[in-house]
Amino acid sequence: MIDFDPGAAAAPAGVNAGTGVRNGGDLVVETLEALGAKTVFGIPGQHALGLFDAMGRGNLHFVSSRVENNSAFAADGYSRATGEVGVLFLSTGPGALTSLAGLQEAYATGVPMVVVASQIPLDGLGARRKGMLHQLDDQKASAANVTKSQRLIQHASGIPSAIQDAWTEAISSPQGPVWLEVPQNVLLDPIMVPPVEDALAEAADNPPRVELVREAVKWLSTAERPAIIAGGGTRRGRGEKSLLSIAEKLRAPVICTPGGNGAFPWNHELSLQSWIEDRHMTDVLEDADVLIVIGSSLGEVTSNYFTFEPRGRIIQIDAEPRVLESNRPGLGIRADAGQALAALDAALTEPHGERADWHGTPPETLVKESLAKVKDRLESQDLGKELKFMADIREAVPADMQTFWDMTISAYWGWSCWDARGGQFHSAQGAGGLGFGFPSAIGGSVGLETTGKPGRVLAVSGDGSAMYSISELATARQHNVPVTWLIVDDGGYGILREYMVGAFGKATATELARPDFVKLAEAFGVPAVRVAPENVGDALKAGFAADGPNVVVVETLLKMFGPTHLGV
Repeated sequence: MIDFDPGAAAAPAGVNAGTGVRNGGDLVVETLEALGAKTVFGIPGQHALGLFDAMGRGNLHFVSSRVENNSAFAADGYSRATGEVGVLFLSTGPGALTSLAGLQEAYATGVPMVVVASQIPLDGLGARRKGMLHQLDDQKASAANVTKSQRLIQHASGIPSAIQDAWTEAISSPQGPVWLEVPQNVLLDPIMVPPVEDALAEAADNPPRVELVREAVKWLSTAERPAIIAGGGTRRGRGEKSLLSIAEKLRAPVICTPGGNGAFPWNHELSLQSWIEDRHMTDVLEDADVLIVIGSSLGEVTSNYFTFEPRGRIIQIDAEPRVLESNRPGLGIRADAGQALAALDAALTEPHGERADWHGTPPETLVKESLAKVKDRLESQDLGKELKFMADIREAVPADMQTFWDMTISAYWGWSCWDARGGQFHSAQGAGGLGFGFPSAIGGSVGLETTGKPGRVLAVSGDGSAMYSISELATARQHNVPVTWLIVDDGGYGILREYMVGAFGKATATELARPDFVKLAEAFGVPAVRVAPENVGDALKAGFAADGPNVVVVETLLKMFGPTHLGV
């Protein structure tokens, strides 16, 4: 159970407990609360003290991370787990810049966040170099590559509208993080603006164009071998129900990308699951005469590392216009995935499934045979330990538990083999940075308990990625966050070691000195155990039954399945 009291020590609305004078910081907190924010992640800093002082007079629950990048991951995980907007408070200069790698993951994956960064006083901005602490020539320009938009608020009266607009933009498809900056003096100076009583932010409508839906139906009405790739946009757009209906109407096999994992029932007779990197699946998708691609750019992983050469026509649905036809020509439909799937489902009124025929093979049989080929290929590669390890984790994790995976060999397996069941699968495959797993799980757990749900979640990291976020053991202990952290210790950057040996015959700079993770966790006051690979399931079950955070360490070297894009 997470330890916090959202209403503790709150002063009367609009009153600065120290001076009796309201300031810009109060406006920030009041607006966020009016928009529905409940939790904020971040780290205090000199120019941001007005934010944190005002938060002490409000009802926002603050989770203090130890590194700003991890704060960004935590806000990201909060949003993914709850479907709500993640809120991040940052200080100026080094604090703001340290968050950018975490924000890149949120931006690449389409996670709605509102980021409020402090700024030096207004009279230090512009071309002047006054030598102020943390001063940058243009701080928000540094965030331009990893956020949807950036705003500098120069007057306190503009704070409520700017935050409301940022919130609206964050939740409008394509969703993503939005960056706001408030100078120190704007946060601290007395204001005449009355307390914020209400704020409204509604996602902008993003439906498909009617003629494009009509054209898509025309293509599908004559298709004999339709197939579907469900990307992350399917989940973000909450299009799962419409996707299932469309697939069953067309009798179209469906494969999920790593980001789309969970968008389609794993054991459905039309489910190709998530084996997107397998050549057997690539063969099926290439043979489709009409391929529907939802919320995916057909990028590196989804295209089996750009070896995918479809022979049929492509219908590509995405909320981000830059994604459409970025890798393959097709009928591009710019729309929210959920709205587009609902419109397409409604338009598919005539029977279509009776035409489904893959060269004399029913699609359901094709799916079964394709999955059997994948299984046979894996079993021919001496991967018994890896297959059992992943199966043991899956058996131990409750069906409705959410899981958060770092960039590690276990996660790469998870991209393809993890059946999310009633939970959700979250990974860092959007941007591919290290350190996502544990802090995002902390944020997800906090979010679930904040919204009245069981907060126990699983984080999975390697020993290399674990060191990026090891300091967040203090955060987990301080807030008593119920995260079970599985660290798979293979003595280095395991996947890079494997890549280098495969490409060059030897690995360089991949081996790592690392701590005794059990003793280190215990030093933070977090219970930890070290177990053999064959005991990982029992250890996880014990961790799930405990209170607060705990760590399970497994020392083992896992291998990846052979990459089929290299002809293996």
